Amino acid sequence: MKRNDIRNVAVIAHVDHGKTTLVDQMLRQSGLFRAEELDKLVGGQHGLIMDSNDQERERGITILAKNCGIRIGDVKVNLIDTPGHADFGGEVERILKMADGAFVLVDAAEGPLPQTRFVLKKALAAGLKPIVVINKIDRPDARISDVHAMMFDLFIELGADDDTANFPVIYASGRAGIATTDLAIEPKDLRPLFDAIIHHVPPPDVDENAPLQMQVMALQYSEFVGKIAIGRVFAGKIRKNQKVAVVKQKDGAIVYDTVVQVLEFDKLTKKEVEEVRAGDVCAVVGIDEAEIGDTICESDKPHALPPLTIDEPTLDMVFRVNDSPFASREGKPLTSRELRDRLQRELQHNVALRVAPGERESEFIVSGRGLLHLGVLLETIRREGFELAVGKPRVIVKDIHGVKCEPYEHLVVEVPAEHQNTVMRLVLERQGEFQKMESHRQTTHLEFHIPARALIGLRTLMLTATQGTAIMHHNFLEFRPQKGPPVRRENGVYISKNTARVTAYGVDGLAGRLFVSPGDDVYEGQIVGDHNRDNDLVVNVTEQKPLTNMRATGSDAKAVVKPATIFSLEMALEYIEDDELVEITPASVRMRKIYLKESDRKKMARQRV
Repeated sequence: MKRNDIRNVAVIAHVDHGKTTLVDQMLRQSGLFRAEELDKLVGGQHGLIMDSNDQERERGITILAKNCGIRIGDVKVNLIDTPGHADFGGEVERILKMADGAFVLVDAAEGPLPQTRFVLKKALAAGLKPIVVINKIDRPDARISDVHAMMFDLFIELGADDDTANFPVIYASGRAGIATTDLAIEPKDLRPLFDAIIHHVPPPDVDENAPLQMQVMALQYSEFVGKIAIGRVFAGKIRKNQKVAVVKQKDGAIVYDTVVQVLEFDKLTKKEVEEVRAGDVCAVVGIDEAEIGDTICESDKPHALPPLTIDEPTLDMVFRVNDSPFASREGKPLTSRELRDRLQRELQHNVALRVAPGERESEFIVSGRGLLHLGVLLETIRREGFELAVGKPRVIVKDIHGVKCEPYEHLVVEVPAEHQNTVMRLVLERQGEFQKMESHRQTTHLEFHIPARALIGLRTLMLTATQGTAIMHHNFLEFRPQKGPPVRRENGVYISKNTARVTAYGVDGLAGRLFVSPGDDVYEGQIVGDHNRDNDLVVNVTEQKPLTNMRATGSDAKAVVKPATIFSLEMALEYIEDDELVEITPASVRMRKIYLKESDRKKMARQRV
């Protein structure tokens, strides 16, 4: 039977195409909230309600998928906001299984980009009914009819059938809070979006009398009730105090437990109910053994649903205990046991992550979907007050039919026409393969296929070379045979000789960039700047100016100190080489050599030879 009182709809798009802004406007226009209520959630500012995580608001991107429940007349709508960045594709893949339909947002000027293709492909594979929303129609460079045609071509390219390719289209501006199905009619509000949910998103087809089957899609933690399992009830009903069997996705083992609370999504919160019927999305308290992908069933009829499939990681990094001379100055260093426990907790809800033991007891190899995916995890750990050190990101190489293969990415760059040649040179130098070029008024749209390892550090180089005007997006393409030499940093580095405080006299005359300023504390083996040649150089940046009672012309000349380059966490991860580490503390991001003493580095270099 079909439950006509329920609709489950996900909002999917490429990063920065306006998903969360549009969802926020839908909440504001739903009539369920007072304006002060929503403004309070964003600290009194007119901001993004659904981006509740601190990092989400600082970075301006959605990291975690989120649910909310709104009502349109007598119909309850479970609205799911998903991330748009390719590195968080693991969130999108499992969350789509909770929905029956999807708003596919696309920018009216940029058109479909790599992540648009990725999320649409996943939505079609999950059997969702897509509704295309061409967003930002008020942009001066909008090309609405072209983007509509490009979306149709993308549907056909992804193998959509005739019914799916005949998708409904809504033209909207999330920021202005308006939408229309006909450009000849002036839009006034988002009513067309609400109507599309009722008329185009299919109601869930369920059997309420069948044995219970609920699949866990996400996990949350509460200091009051512990683990909260979030998922969709595919068959039967789940009730408070019900005895259930949890079928594990990993090995098919069965664990018996009791449901303590059943919560349904109501507006932006959850409320306790006695039962939730098939077709609805809910949260369950009391199932301590539940993991993502597990099926919660009747205690006497355990029958698992098909497992969740998540694309494999493409990048790994060594996480290790911080053993620098400044350890414990600014935070709490994690011991190897504490680091392992922290990573195991992350694995419970971060399904695209993998953790394996490293070469030493104090090391762990952590694999993820990209540099941003791992960078967000590191930023979360440092904000918890901990310290650790990490090595250079490395792409994961697979052996396919006896051939070593590496991940390739589909790279898209939007850049002003005058910087087109600069971008082409940078990408082709890094073994990129040119695919397509289009001119849009004053910008050029370029597409490449490029090894994933060549993307590490490319964003910083490209922004510097194009004066910050390049917009770069990429998404996993496929594994291809490995070719070409590894991409290395062009310049060597300056390495501190002593552990002391930086002086203006010590850094005066050093060519290249400096990463420290006079007055900063540094330790032996810390990277303090860029050398202007390709070799590393040990320098004494802590040297004091000698005092003398003799005066001569020029002896009182003041030292000229260039401003230091401040590295963000992601920039530092892109910059380091194989023999270097990034030390991460709640207050600082420092780069250092793995072996701090020069004699140890020379010894290791001789052993490698």
